[in-house]
Amino acid sequence: MIDIVKLLKENKDITDYKVNMTAVSSYETFFVRGKLETVRATDVEDATVTVYVDGDGVKGDSSFSVYSSMTEEEVSAKIASAYQRAKLVKNQTYDLPRGDFLSVEIPSNFEEYELPVLADKIAKAVEKAECFENGSINALEIFIYKEKISVVNSRGIDKTQTRYRAMIEAIPTWTENGESVELYEAYHFTNFDAEQITQEIDEKMREVRDRQIAKKLSPQKIDVVLPAREVSRLMGEICDSLDFVAVYSHANVFKKGDKVQKQRTGDKIDLTMRHEVKGSRFSAIFDGDGVTLKDKKIIEDGVAVAYYGSHRFGSYLGEDITGNLSCIGLEKGTLTEDEIAKKPYVQCVSLSGLQLDLYNDYIGGEIRLAYLVDGGEKTPITGISMSGKLSEVLNAIRLSENVVAKDNYEGPCKALLKDMEII
Repeated sequence: MIDIVKLLKENKDITDYKVNMTAVSSYETFFVRGKLETVRATDVEDATVTVYVDGDGVKGDSSFSVYSSMTEEEVSAKIASAYQRAKLVKNQTYDLPRGDFLSVEIPSNFEEYELPVLADKIAKAVEKAECFENGSINALEIFIYKEKISVVNSRGIDKTQTRYRAMIEAIPTWTENGESVELYEAYHFTNFDAEQITQEIDEKMREVRDRQIAKKLSPQKIDVVLPAREVSRLMGEICDSLDFVAVYSHANVFKKGDKVQKQRTGDKIDLTMRHEVKGSRFSAIFDGDGVTLKDKKIIEDGVAVAYYGSHRFGSYLGEDITGNLSCIGLEKGTLTEDEIAKKPYVQCVSLSGLQLDLYNDYIGGEIRLAYLVDGGEKTPITGISMSGKLSEVLNAIRLSENVVAKDNYEGPCKALLKDMEII
């Protein structure tokens, strides 16, 4: 790619600049009913350029994309056009972050393999889970990426981080008595562990088997146990309300000093926004502004104690800058498996999406697959929805003492929500 920074420096009209560059090497394989149909390998490099123009107490900015096919003349013309647009923007002024040189690689064992070799090993690990007479993987897609992410700005920042990630998209299918049921699975990881992949797919095969025989549960109030994925979504919604952008725009439900748990009877919520979770594709050393990320505890003992977020909006608020943090660390609770089993409960497996409305104090969602657990019996159920008051759920929430790291979340592997309404 051409030297974008050189062209930016040649334009004396702009006050500051930022260049975000991404170079991605990918290897993708596509299987249909176990047969390899397509292999695709790509190398893509592109950039996003932001120019800034300072005025009388205001700062304007405008961004545009740069592709490897573009010429110097084309990029110079885009810089000039962006300058004209930036002059029309009247944002509150702030100083761009300052920094120096950094080059780092986020640890992953992917670097031990050539991408085609790794893709083959992943496919074999998935295939190992297809050991059910009536079960199969109808479609399988494997995506492996090596990303080199860079940020350069006019205030001395020149940072690069290299990271790896992979995703498996699978359609586990169960066919019995002439009828088929499917589930969709998207599994993300940054370290290769064949046994873990096999276990993940094996669980989905069992779930799709159970979905075919699942029954509808009659309306009632009952405890509901959420898996880690949904616990992450619940906590993520609360975190969003404490982001600098939400606070600055007065869109935050919670502010510092507010009780997230107003009349707590369950486990306390202690939550930290983090720059890294082991195995997470969201782990990062710096954000898109080049700010080195700093972990920040934002909820302590059920009380909002801090905000977090980007350099720009943190500057507006006069807050300590953390950078854009994407990972959630939730401290473990006291709930044991023996305690969960003391009375009947619904163990959620797959939801269409946890629905949360902080403004209207609502939590709910459509349950695609769950289990009614009552003593020694475990009955698959489907076709139901749950709902409740979010404030009551947070007050009484119980968090498991066992923890897990999954995607952008590290914390209790389960959360028990008391007396949810099942319809």
